[in-house]
Amino acid sequence: MLSIVIPVYNEQASLARLHAEIAAVAREQGYDIELLLIDDGSTDGSWQEIEQLAAEDARVRGIRFRRNFGKAAALSAGFSESRGDLIMTLDADLQDDPQEIPKFLAEMDQNLDVVSGWKQVRHDPWHKVLPSRVFNWMVSRLTGVQLHDHNCGMKCYRRPIFKEVRLYGELHRFVPVLAAARGYRVGEIVIQHRPRQHGHSKYGVGRFVKGFLDLLTVKFLTGFGQRPQHVLGTVGLGAFFLGVLGMAFLAVHWSLSRLGGDPSQYVHLHNRPALLYSVALLLLGGQFMSIGFVAELLIAYHDPLGSPYSIAQRTAPVDASVSHSNLEESQ
Repeated sequence: MLSIVIPVYNEQASLARLHAEIAAVAREQGYDIELLLIDDGSTDGSWQEIEQLAAEDARVRGIRFRRNFGKAAALSAGFSESRGDLIMTLDADLQDDPQEIPKFLAEMDQNLDVVSGWKQVRHDPWHKVLPSRVFNWMVSRLTGVQLHDHNCGMKCYRRPIFKEVRLYGELHRFVPVLAAARGYRVGEIVIQHRPRQHGHSKYGVGRFVKGFLDLLTVKFLTGFGQRPQHVLGTVGLGAFFLGVLGMAFLAVHWSLSRLGGDPSQYVHLHNRPALLYSVALLLLGGQFMSIGFVAELLIAYHDPLGSPYSIAQRTAPVDASVSHSNLEESQ
């Protein structure tokens, strides 16, 4: 079964057509599908439209949030409720074309675990496209997962990924990065991007600020999630070392100024800004190392959210009696 998860937020005008297009693709390709529509606190008639679609088509299931919790929460709810071995996501604004679904499934057959869409030709204003391209370049450089469009809402996943990757905040755009960090294979295909026909974009300038902060979080989780002291301790040691050097320099300078015995040549450390900087670096270094030790203790004495490894396959179980008889025959 293919599960299609679609977050919905004030998309009443597009839901009927989106359902019809997905149903047509499923009918043409012979897919066994389920369609999960997650109403993320819509204030228009989106939920009533979802109820109508569910009443007309048994493959449609709707989930309604009490308020707007964000796209990551909507996707997480859809993933937990889905039953398919493969899970597709797409946006409800009709800019993602359901006719691309067969291309995703064909690419998944190439031994991939995640396939992300790439809107190579975008029908969005330049002030949205340009920052998005800069952001995608930054994500690819910092994480090593080379995708042209990390923000694309049209993606396909294998179910086991979501047993190991937990979504919260706004980390939904980084699922391929988090999956790649667990050893899953990630690919990308070029897809058609259609002009917006209904509503308006839900994202503003604040999206890129939040996205950059989320990128730093993902970089830390994927690089140092199981060894936080390696990054915190490194920063702390660096600051502490600079502080020690500064204090040593001031101590030598103060001592040398008194060798001549001329009080007018004495160095008065309380008037030297370098003393304040050195003390600040010592304190900063100690704090970073202390935070690193606390983080290590939390990981050591509390069960983490996921194991530090990912199992791809196990050998088939062998019947104990058969194995024992074969051993006796060989002896």
